[in-house]
Amino acid sequence: MLIILQSILWAIFGTILYREKIVDENLPRLLGRTLYWVGVPLQIFFLARKSNFDRIVWLPPLMTIAVILIGLVLTIFVVEILKQFIFAIVTKLIPQNHIEGILWSVRSSIPLSTRQFLDRATPDNRKSIGSFILASILGNTGFIGLALVPSFIDSSYWSWIVLYGLTHNVLGSYGLGVLIADRYSHSEKKNNWGNQLQGLLFLPSLWAFAYGYFGRNIPLPSIVETIISKGVLFVVPGAFILIGMQLSKLQQWQNLSSGIIPAMLKTLIIPGLAGLILTLLGLNGDARLVLVLMSSMPTAFASIILTEEYDLDRLIAASSILLSTLALPIVIFIWLAIF
Repeated sequence: MLIILQSILWAIFGTILYREKIVDENLPRLLGRTLYWVGVPLQIFFLARKSNFDRIVWLPPLMTIAVILIGLVLTIFVVEILKQFIFAIVTKLIPQNHIEGILWSVRSSIPLSTRQFLDRATPDNRKSIGSFILASILGNTGFIGLALVPSFIDSSYWSWIVLYGLTHNVLGSYGLGVLIADRYSHSEKKNNWGNQLQGLLFLPSLWAFAYGYFGRNIPLPSIVETIISKGVLFVVPGAFILIGMQLSKLQQWQNLSSGIIPAMLKTLIIPGLAGLILTLLGLNGDARLVLVLMSSMPTAFASIILTEEYDLDRLIAASSILLSTLALPIVIFIWLAIF
């Protein structure tokens, strides 16, 4: 659990730097863009070169994509339900149809404090909805996952961990995640899927993976190898310092409530659903456990990098990262006990 403690300490360090105005107020955006264009692509390039894909089967990447898509559908459904709840609370309109009538009946039985929490936790504009979705489906598989999960899994499944992390980073965080961030950063009229797909083709992480994978057998000068391996070490601290800087903008701790639901979806609901589906498909043992643990990793700092790049709701991303990371030891215990 050392990596969890280190991550928390880096986040605290970032909070102090920004709150005490030791650094310039524009540093979070500069740091976020540096991670997006340089840090994360360097990490993916490094992993692609060092991983052994010779005996990898098709199941890990397929399940990675399936978990992300299941999480996306579930999260959009949750957002719509929350919006229906808050709509009646704010407007106090009498429901006009059967579904609204059921929701109104449920709302009436909910304590006032709970309704107030739902009000604070519900995304109320396109940018906050985009951050809510990203925080719920993107996991820190590339750093915390690769560091923690191998200790709970038989070594014969370590390659599954690597491929899950790579697939999640390339196709999830910086693939689908980019499309979602770009879509919710604009108004409805400005959305253009053609431009978004064109942007995906120039995604730095995608090209980094391609260069790393297809260039595995091409030796690099020792000095380049050293620079890459040492440079990767700064990605995780930099990302959590960025998280701390964004958390320092919280005026009251109750504002963390905006990250509670995404954190629960990311670490409990989506992995639990994935575990149930895998069990029904006949998968068990470490094969099932590795996929459940990887899907339960805390909200990825990729979500906050994307919120910086596309100007989404930073507090939702930062709050979800903090809460889901703090809950990680308990979450791991739960999944080890069940699976």
